[in-house]
Amino acid sequence: MSDKPWRNVIAVDELEKDWVTRVEVGRRTIAVYDTPTGIHASLALCTHGGADLCDGYFDDHVIECPLHQGAFDVRDGQPIAAPATRAMRVLEVRVRDGKVQIRI
Repeated sequence: MSDKPWRNVIAVDELEKDWVTRVEVGRRTIAVYDTPTGIHASLALCTHGGADLCDGYFDDHVIECPLHQGAFDVRDGQPIAAPATRAMRVLEVRVRDGKVQIRI
């Protein structure tokens, strides 16, 4: 577990239901995913081609890169479809007082 502070990034009721929501945190773009099993978050940068994953297709627990269609499991960041081979960076997430919080 990290000793970094939790940061509020978006209200839960502002999330796009069953979809990915783009959030800016400082100079970083964060992808926040509303999944059937809860909320997950990652850096929005594809590890293969550098595309913004927030522009990709999202279904269940899988985000597909809009550039080359590589795909990742948003729960652990692992690549599940070529050409992606490196995991994306997932972030710790929790919900407190109606706000999505992350550690980054």
